[in-house]
Amino acid sequence: MVVKTRFAPSPTGSLHIGGIRTALFSWLYARHNNGKFILRIEDTDKERSTDESKKIILDGMSWLKLDYDEGPHYQSQRTNRYKEVIKQLIETGNAYYCYCTKEEVDIMREEAIKKGEKPKYNGFWRDRSESPPSNIEPVIRFKNPLEGQVVLDDLVQGKVIFDNKELDDLIIARSDGSPTYNLTVVVDDMDMEISDVIRGDDHLNNTPRQINIMNALGVSLPNYAHMPMILGEDGKKISKRDGISNILQYRDEGYLSQALLNYIVRLGWSKGDQEIFSIDEMISQFDLKDVNKSASRINPKKLVWLNKHYLKRTDNKILSSMLNNLFNDMDVPTNIGPSLEDLIEIQKNRLDTLKDIAEQSIFFYKDFDRYDIKSAKKYLQPVVLEPLKTLYSEFKNIDNWNNKNIKKVIDKLTSEFDIKISKLAQPLRVAITGTTISPSIDDTTRLLGRKRTLERLNNAIKFIESHASS
Repeated sequence: MVVKTRFAPSPTGSLHIGGIRTALFSWLYARHNNGKFILRIEDTDKERSTDESKKIILDGMSWLKLDYDEGPHYQSQRTNRYKEVIKQLIETGNAYYCYCTKEEVDIMREEAIKKGEKPKYNGFWRDRSESPPSNIEPVIRFKNPLEGQVVLDDLVQGKVIFDNKELDDLIIARSDGSPTYNLTVVVDDMDMEISDVIRGDDHLNNTPRQINIMNALGVSLPNYAHMPMILGEDGKKISKRDGISNILQYRDEGYLSQALLNYIVRLGWSKGDQEIFSIDEMISQFDLKDVNKSASRINPKKLVWLNKHYLKRTDNKILSSMLNNLFNDMDVPTNIGPSLEDLIEIQKNRLDTLKDIAEQSIFFYKDFDRYDIKSAKKYLQPVVLEPLKTLYSEFKNIDNWNNKNIKKVIDKLTSEFDIKISKLAQPLRVAITGTTISPSIDDTTRLLGRKRTLERLNNAIKFIESHASS
């Protein structure tokens, strides 16, 4: 039997880290077993499903390079098929029309609670033969077995047993005829021949209901694997305070896709003490038996560590294309200034993300109109006026603008003025970058270029003179 897995998100909100872990594990399982991976968009919730959420799903999958062999399939385009199966269930006596109002069902549940029973619909219309009320549009309910058990041999959770008497007759079609989640999922998994359903354990309670529907339809059951939750740093349910909720925000914050995948694969899965996994290693080593039963916690510091690892090892040409996109989003022109590959070479070993590189490199491409106040107050003082003027003259006379000659001039002047290198390098850094933060001073000066360096040195000299006289 061919292994077929699926990722079936609902486009009703952001694609979050838990959803991507489901997609990744499903994708890895399919690739490990030379199977197929399917993308299915469960968009039957017309009120909450949005085109924006659909786009986030597709863009997120594309960015992470989680390619799919089939799809995307849209449930909204399969309504007729769902109605066929609903009709089949009615004709075989496995489903029925229910004319109870919402208020009546609420009363049933309240009465069950009073009796110490599980709150549920009591099957009032299950086997009734009298004429139904004419003023109520009925729902259609599945006839859940009244006795016996559903025994699930979950590939992660182990054996899980559900008593049928604890399950009510769930609605499979609303009063307007639209199918519900548990019905559409069953039909899709059946038609698409899904062999293994890998999803979060928040779906575990849906599984016995779906299995009973499949049994009623006489189809083979897939294997099930329910992933434990991902918790916040504090061990509680992930909330807004834990940071990024939309997976594409990681891209916009300058994280590399492989770093994020490496981070996510370790949220609930392990292989010894190994922390770094290439995509090929993930595929070759992934096995559901290595998925932890307990919940995992997010660890932003681990993601930063992984991203730095991949930044250092990714080709500068590839990174430059990503960086260019970030600069474009920031309205920073890159046609005048150093090449992005040269910039990345001096920045990627000292910063955490591409966004960090972009934000700390704007001065290479855009002139600034003010200095950082604290930096200017500390370093652009009259005491450095003469060293900076001399530096300007020496820089002006450099024929070959490179690190060696720049450093030679700086070393020469620190000796002549009998000052530490920091006493010249820091004022120079503030003069040409506006702050005290940049790569090494010779790298920074070289990449900035002689013309801009001299212009900004001159501006700093004028700044010091004007403030000294005021």
